[in-house]
Formats: sequence, C-alpha cells, structure tokens
Amino acid sequence: MTVPGVARLDRVAVIIPALNEALNISGVLDLLNTFGLRQIIVADNGSTDGTADAARVGGATVVAEPRRGYGAACYTGMQQLDDDIEVVVFLDADLSDDPTLLLELVGPILDGHFDLMVGARVASLRERGSMTLAQRFGNGLAVTLIRWGWGFSYTDLGPFRAIRRQSLDAINMQDRAFGWTIEMQIRAIELGIRIGEMPVPYRCRADHTPSKISGTIRGSLKAGYWILSTCGKLWWSSKRRKRESSQPAG
Repeated sequence: MTVPGVARLDRVAVIIPALNEALNISGVLDLLNTFGLRQIIVADNGSTDGTADAARVGGATVVAEPRRGYGAACYTGMQQLDDDIEVVVFLDADLSDDPTLLLELVGPILDGHFDLMVGARVASLRERGSMTLAQRFGNGLAVTLIRWGWGFSYTDLGPFRAIRRQSLDAINMQDRAFGWTIEMQIRAIELGIRIGEMPVPYRCRADHTPSKISGTIRGSLKAGYWILSTCGKLWWSSKRRKRESSQPAG
C-alpha cells in the first residue's frame, strides 16, 4: 500500500543519522518505504549492534561514518545524494518523530512556498517524557538567542526537517557535531531562505531506552555546548560579514 501523493516524492531523499538503533531503524524504514522515495540513506555513526545490517534489510542505502557526531553523520549521508535530488529530509532513527508526516512536511517546498521546513515539537503534541527538562530549556534558550541575534522567531530546533537541495548547498554546512540544526536554521535566515514550520508530534524512543544525547547529563551538556558555541560563532561571523560588506570598495 502506498500513500496518496507519493508521485511527488521521486526526487526527495531522506537522510537518517543512526547510532546503535538496530531495534528501531526497521520500524522507521517500514513507514518510509510506503512513500516510494527516491533515496533513503542511513548514515551509520559507528554502531556496534547491527544497525547497518538492519537498515540494509529495510531497503536503505547505508554509509558508514565512524567519526562520532550528529553533524558528521548527516554530512556523510549528504555525499550519497543523487545529483537530481531536489529536496532532502533529515529524520532521527528512533521513531520519536513520525515518518508518516513526511508528505505534509515536504509539500510546502514542492509547492514552491518554502525552502526550509522545520518540524516543531510543540508542547501540546509531545508525549509525556519525550523531551527532558534540559532539552526543553536548551531549545528555548537557542530559539531566544536566534530571535535576539537574527530577528527571526523559530519555535524549535526539531531534527525532523526538509530543505530544498539548492538551499542546502548554499548553506555549505560546516558543523560536524551537535550544532548542525542551529547552524542550518541561522544560515537560512542570513541567506534569505524562505522558512516555514509545521507542528509535529514527538514521542518517547520506540525501544524506551534513554536518548544517547539527552538521556545523560554528559550528553546533554555536550550537546548544549555545541549548540550555544555554534550560535556564538555564527553571531560573531555575521557581524564581521556585515562590517566587511559596509566598507567601500577599493
């Protein structure tokens, strides 16, 4: 059985960064396979539990990125994109996001209304316990800093997102750790990319194990550091670019 509207997805690719998600990745792929997507790429970030094998059985293209880091896995996945892919979706491997909403997320891009669509994990749609206090605080702080520094009001740094390939190439992503989402959202503002948000549900991990990032104090602090430091670096670099652009030529 296929989902209505899948004919529009023949130039859409999904990239799934994954670290030890053998128990969850099959469920994600089963749902995505109903869309008839052009590419589903699983970027295996050094798994030791058979994630790569499970992803291959599920029909995904698997690429290995042993260097740990969310951004590193996403970037390596990007290197596998076919040349004529027009829209790229990023999605987590633990079923906390709802893959069945993919067509709704990419629709505004395919229709020409937006270039970046961020799935916003709004409180009313979040499952109890799906986001830790540290996650909620960090997200709130990050979007507040973006509003102060760049004048754009995001709701979330949600990992479930879609972006036009041309826009993704223009951003020229540099982060290889946990600043990936905030870098994309800030650079999209700076480049004048058309940005939209869609409220999406957010659930606890399907296997009910703690998140590898937010499930530990060390992981939360590490992710928080990268998000805030990336925000700070981009703020300073944006000020430098503005100064340089305001100087007279010659």
